[in-house]
Order: sequence, then C-alpha cells, then structure tokens
Amino acid sequence: MIDAKLEAFLESLAAERASAANTLRAYEKDLVDLASFLTTRSSSLVDATAETIEAYFLALGARGLSPATAARRRAAIRQFYRFALAEGWRTDDPSRRVEAPKQGRPLPKLVSTVEIDAMLAAAAARPGAPEDAARLVCALEILYASGLRISELLSLTVASVARDPTFLIVKGKGGKERLAPLNSRARQAIQAYLVLRPRHFAKGETKSVWLFPSRGGTGTEKGRLTRRRFAQLLDETALAAGLDPARVSPHVLRHAFATHLLDGGADLRAVQTLLGHADISTTEIYTHVAGDRLRSAVASKHPLARRKP
Repeated sequence: MIDAKLEAFLESLAAERASAANTLRAYEKDLVDLASFLTTRSSSLVDATAETIEAYFLALGARGLSPATAARRRAAIRQFYRFALAEGWRTDDPSRRVEAPKQGRPLPKLVSTVEIDAMLAAAAARPGAPEDAARLVCALEILYASGLRISELLSLTVASVARDPTFLIVKGKGGKERLAPLNSRARQAIQAYLVLRPRHFAKGETKSVWLFPSRGGTGTEKGRLTRRRFAQLLDETALAAGLDPARVSPHVLRHAFATHLLDGGADLRAVQTLLGHADISTTEIYTHVAGDRLRSAVASKHPLARRKP
C-alpha cells in the first residue's frame, strides 16, 4: 500500500505541475524503492536521516544503476523532501548532501533517409490485411514528419486530422501544446488510412475518438493502439527492411526528424520548438550528430574561411 504522504506528493505533482502520467509512475516507483530500503533501516520517508539517504544512494551504486537512473531517483527524492518541507512534515532536507551523479551525454541513435524510406516501403508491403499496412505507414509517416513522441502519436484523436491539416496541435510534456508539421506524404498516408480505419474498431463499435483505434488495449490504452504493440510492429518492419531492430525505435525516428532537419539547414531554435523541448540545451545534442553539415556551412559561409592564405 502506498504511503499517504507519498500519495499526497504525487497528487500535488499531477495537479500543480501537470506532470505526465509516465513521470508520476517513475517517481512513484523511485520513492517506493526508497521507502522499502528505509524500512530495512527501521525508518520511513518522513523520518529518514541524511545518513540513511546517503546509504541508499551508495546501495544504488552497488546495484549497478546507470547514472541516468540514479539522477532521476535523486530528482524524485529531492522534490519529495522539498514538498515535505513546504508541508511542514520536516524541518530539514535529508537529501541535500546527495550529489548529482556525473552523466555522459550519449549521442542519439540515428537512421538515414535511405533507411527511413526502406522502412516505409516495408510497412507498405506488410503482408496481411491492407488496413494494417495502411495504419503502420500512416503512423511512421507522422512520426518522421512531425517528430512526435510515441505517447503523443498514440494519443492523437481522429478529430486532430479533420480537414487535412498541415499542422497537428499536440499536447506534450506538462500539458504544453505545440504545433507539429505534416508534410504532403504524411497527409496522403493519413487520407489513405482513414478510408480503412473503421476496420480497426472493436467488435460492435461503429466509431472511435482515437486516430489509431484497436480491438485490444487495457487501462488508459483501452480501445487504441498500445505502445507495446507499436514497438512489435516497428521491430517487424525493421527486420523486413533489412535493419537491426535494436537500432530502431519511435524515439530514433524522432531523432531522425531533428537531425535531418538540421542537416537540411533548419535553425536550432526552430527544431527546439518543433520537438517541444523546454531547454535549448536538450536540442543542442543534435548539433553533434549533424556536425558534417555544420562544418561545411562554416567552411563555405564564414568570410574568413573563404579567404585564400
């Protein structure tokens, strides 16, 4: 059973910060893990000392958690104790001495435009029912054209593509809305798919609000294509296109969207807006993978670079 004070903290994140469901689940998992550790030390979330919190992070290191996971746990724990201070449950912050783990900045996995085309061709040639191929092509075209997160893609409603729009209105992290572009290929794929879309309705249903309805799914994903099923379809498509499935994921297509835009000369701030990044530093990682284009631009455009010695 979840601790009442932890539940209050999570409710505050949901109500006041509009935290995404995935963030809330991750924070709950992290803090329940801490609570379990504290129980072995005859302590609790509210009664923990700085020494027991430090011992917890030492234990995490011994368990071999990645720096990224440890950093997320630290963020969850720091936020909980700040909330505890504000609520008057504590008069100090036992997590204040925990240093942030040093993290490398891994470069995104990439697929080329040729590989994207190969995957789209494999999706279009998918054996079986034509509505399955049409749905897969539509989803891939939207992901690559718009740079959506997989949660944003699968949360699209059929109303969002009414009247053949050139932009989607997407609700991203923290409930923030942004415009996501649709190119002509994506729009054509949507129109072709909409004709066959009713074949994905659950038995006995004549309509669905979701752009990608499904006869399966449970909980919040009931009645629509699930993340797990989409991941399976993507793996199958990668194999059919002659690619290693380990190199391909919905997020890799988002990376491809950003990197290929920069390669084509797009402004970094524009890419930041299209991706829905709150901080430009998050977007700047793509400058590392678009380095050849940037170096070429400096060599050809900078006035000193054009001068002969």
